[in-house]
Amino acid sequence: MEKKQIHEKALGDIDHLEQDPLLYPSQPIIDAHHHLYDRKELRYLLPDFQKDLKTGHNIRATVFVQARSMYRETGPEHLRSVGETEFAVTVADQCACDTEIKTSVCDAIVGYADLQLGKRVAEVLEAHIDSGKGRFRGIRHIVAWDADKSLLNPAYPTSRDMMDSAKFRAGFSELARAGLSFDAWLFFHQLNDLVKLARAFPETSIIVNHCGGILGIGKYTNRHPEVFAQWKKAIVELSGCDNVSMKIGGFGLELTGFSRQQDGNASSQELARGWKPWVETCIEAFGTSRCMFESNFPADRAWISYDKVWNTMKWLTAGASVDEKDDLFWRSASRLYRLQNVIQTGI
Repeated sequence: MEKKQIHEKALGDIDHLEQDPLLYPSQPIIDAHHHLYDRKELRYLLPDFQKDLKTGHNIRATVFVQARSMYRETGPEHLRSVGETEFAVTVADQCACDTEIKTSVCDAIVGYADLQLGKRVAEVLEAHIDSGKGRFRGIRHIVAWDADKSLLNPAYPTSRDMMDSAKFRAGFSELARAGLSFDAWLFFHQLNDLVKLARAFPETSIIVNHCGGILGIGKYTNRHPEVFAQWKKAIVELSGCDNVSMKIGGFGLELTGFSRQQDGNASSQELARGWKPWVETCIEAFGTSRCMFESNFPADRAWISYDKVWNTMKWLTAGASVDEKDDLFWRSASRLYRLQNVIQTGI
């Protein structure tokens, strides 16, 4: 089935589907992107995640992604982020030893290292790998930048030209040497810069987070059609880089503007209608073998429940083949993040 045909079949009949049943509960899923943290404004640790995991979908494994939490409190500053990997490993080990937990939580780990350290970042990468006990897979150094500072996370200082800087690229070059991937969290208008980075480092696997950083607030409020046109053009160009893959999700982030357009009580069927153009564009461009679904929990939790995230993705793929669904729901994530436990035991 050609990439375009999957969407004509899968998405065209959304209006004729029933309202919010639990779809395909046996469909295996790898949640390709979630966080765990303990902050003043939000505590979301394994017991909290377990409640979401038990809402009906068949979540077999998860990919833990850094969120600047659980850092080491002492030691060299550049190595403190290794504490987050150490924490994720304890969660993974706890799940592996608990027969009541059916999901391999933190089966793969993506941590943080400051790539602007240049060649010196190799020490940090080695420390993550050692602490990861076979689960560490990659680095996410957030590069999201916009002239509107209200859209930025002050915990992650960035600049317009960060991905082009000599120091960043020197650090980036260490990823392939260490056998690690790069999770890219950036905004849609930076995708062309990511194309240049991907072409400069074709041996490095790059995994784009949250559909490539859709924006719909601040100066982008009520400008989704305009944003979509620019975003789609960049997505198509980016898909020409064979080392780049796409995580589909993150629509619950306030930055996207979807929470302002769609009622928080909207059914998963209704959400699917709103997400459809963006999702089908990603899949048509990259193909199912380079796309994977993510929950982005708990970041998306303020607007959408965990079970509804996966139900929405299932509406969007209702007419897809078994192989296409497996690519999107688990196979692409398993391959790109080398989820050994899942591969060995079979999903």
